[in-house]
Amino acid sequence: MLKVNELFFRVLYPFVLMLMLEGCITKTPVDLIVHNATIYTVDENFTVVEAIAVQGGKIVAMGKENQILNKYSAEEMYDAQSQVVFPGFIDAHCHFLGYGLLLNQVQLADCKSFDEVVERCKKHTPQNGWIVGMGWNNEKWKDKQFPVREKLDELFPDTPVLLRRIDGHAALANSKALELAEIDSETLVSGGQILKDENGLTGVLVDKAVDLVLTKIPSPSIDEKKRALLAAQRNCLSVGLTTVDDAGLDREDVELIEKLHKTGELKIRIYAMLKDTKENFDYYLNTVGEPYRTEQLTVNAFKFYGDGAMGSSGACLLQAYADQEGYFGTLLNDTAYFKKYAKILYEKGFQMCTHAIGDATVRTFLNIYGEVLKGTNDRRWRIEHAQLVAPEDFPLFAKYTIVPSVQPTHATSDFSWIELKLGKKRMAYGYAYKKLLQQNGWIALGTDFPIEDINPITTFYASVARKNKDGLPKNGFQIENALTRKETIRGMTIWAALANFEEQEKGSLELGKNADFVVLNQDLMQINEDELLNTKVIATFVGGEKLY
Repeated sequence: MLKVNELFFRVLYPFVLMLMLEGCITKTPVDLIVHNATIYTVDENFTVVEAIAVQGGKIVAMGKENQILNKYSAEEMYDAQSQVVFPGFIDAHCHFLGYGLLLNQVQLADCKSFDEVVERCKKHTPQNGWIVGMGWNNEKWKDKQFPVREKLDELFPDTPVLLRRIDGHAALANSKALELAEIDSETLVSGGQILKDENGLTGVLVDKAVDLVLTKIPSPSIDEKKRALLAAQRNCLSVGLTTVDDAGLDREDVELIEKLHKTGELKIRIYAMLKDTKENFDYYLNTVGEPYRTEQLTVNAFKFYGDGAMGSSGACLLQAYADQEGYFGTLLNDTAYFKKYAKILYEKGFQMCTHAIGDATVRTFLNIYGEVLKGTNDRRWRIEHAQLVAPEDFPLFAKYTIVPSVQPTHATSDFSWIELKLGKKRMAYGYAYKKLLQQNGWIALGTDFPIEDINPITTFYASVARKNKDGLPKNGFQIENALTRKETIRGMTIWAALANFEEQEKGSLELGKNADFVVLNQDLMQINEDELLNTKVIATFVGGEKLY
């Protein structure tokens, strides 16, 4: 028999030594560990891991759960309970501040008739002496004609009313609002329309004509804007958005956002596209002189409007509208203006982002961009929307490395009436996201909220299924231009970051990048198509901090 000492050293000692050594190993402390998860990193290989470690708002480690838990310790342990994690969603084109302000206006998006619009106005308390609303969509009504002002005049003879269409490019004003804006039957406006019928002014204004009334509405105060930003943040975080591209901000808005970021009240990250106003040009091009960024804000782009919207017949087309003989729409400014600023922005290092819906507008800006960019480049100038592109113009996106920034829910909102506007042949080149993706190998996706639903899950469904929330059309709208699930997730994360020059900081879950991520109750990459819209956000983290 072995002696006791010999037994200890041969059998027990190695085991005791191992326990002692393990006790001496100190785990690296971090702020947060997320584990028990299926984590889609959306890196180059679309790698999936089980856990990540976060320190100082950045990802410092990722891998299998036992590897992370054995090496790191954290006061905050987030057990994902086998749920799915994606990089935080990025909305590549929206109106964040505008959405927040709209929350206090008359909500008209789900109105099924003009009578319902009027009833909601009756229940709304005027603010600053005005009734303002947005969201009516005549294409959803039995009578699809534009409304007229008479009912509003009867109910609100002394209160000005302005109700903007869902696309934001047309509005209905009552007589009091027209009076304050000094609009009559003789008024002309470049880049817009004032509609008339046998009774005179209908009250419907299109594109720049709307601005004549908007300038008469009292501007929201700083406090009102602050409340709007914080309300918008709450709603965005609840649907998994961690970065939003706000398409059209003034200097005052940007400075308020920076202030709220510094105080810690506003934590969602913002990519600011500046309005093309003289004040913005003077300050950001001359005084500041170059793009700049903070940890939470990037000021790098100017947003221009090339034309209006298809639904309000403001998009500029190469051929006349199918439902309006001889009418082509119009550009909202002359080409000399756009060419002038394209050259200045190029020299100053700013990105040019242009709203272009119609094929004539898209062609105009592809050529203006091309004159400045010359050929392939890394300036990442963007065409926002690119809803209708002439077949011969698609290659210009690749020739000049121009980024298509599109909104999949536009296709599924418009499918029921777009043929009436364009005809069947031209319609085939509308909302052609797959064909646009193929030009440069990537595409940025957004929503254009509040024009469309704020929820990125709706974007995902529209992109891969080409259907609206009612599951229509049954076989998908022009399904050949659907994106795959991987392409769609990339478009909502890393490709959106790429469009913002932010791919080194966000858009995928990789070492050194921001710990911006969202936890979902379902796996978007695996579940059946008809289950996609049932996906819910469990938690949203920005910089490793759980904000929802």
